[in-house]
This record gives sequence, structure tokens and C-alpha cells, in this order.
Amino acid sequence: MINQLCQKAYETAKTKGWHDEPRETGTLLALIHSEVSEALEADRKGNQENFAEELADVCIRIFDLCGSKGIDLEKAIFEKMERNKGRSYRHGGKAY
Repeated sequence: MINQLCQKAYETAKTKGWHDEPRETGTLLALIHSEVSEALEADRKGNQENFAEELADVCIRIFDLCGSKGIDLEKAIFEKMERNKGRSYRHGGKAY
């Protein structure tokens, strides 16, 4: 299901001209970061509807990136979640 969303997000972005020219991974990551910042701002303002929309934008940008690079995000997520189960409590005493 996740990989289908990646492919769909990529195909939509492609048809809208966002992949006409090759784009650096750093640029795509910066776009993801900008959506996270927009979500933060919506949360600061207490706008939960916009907050949810911005989180959706974060996912869509990530899906687009993975779709464009052929990354099996679904597999990566499940593998990472399994790995996280074995980590110690707050793994290393990090504050967050």
C-alpha cells in the first residue's frame, strides 16, 4: 500500500511538471523540510486542520522522492520498526 502511494505521488508530480528536469536529492529533502516547517507553524497557531494537511504534504513529498528513486519505502519502514523494537529504553538517554 505504501509503495502504491509512492508511485501515485511520483506519477502525479511528474504529470504536473515537477520531474521535467533532474532534481538533486538535497532539493527534494529541502522541500520535505519546508513542509515539516509549515506543519510546525500550523501547530503553533493551533490550526489542527492545516496541521493535518501539512503532515499529508510531508508524506506526499516523501512518497514522491521514494517513487522517483524506486525506493521500497514500505519494506524500509517495516524493517526499521522491527529494529526499533530491540532498542533500549530511549536508546541512549536522549531527551527527544
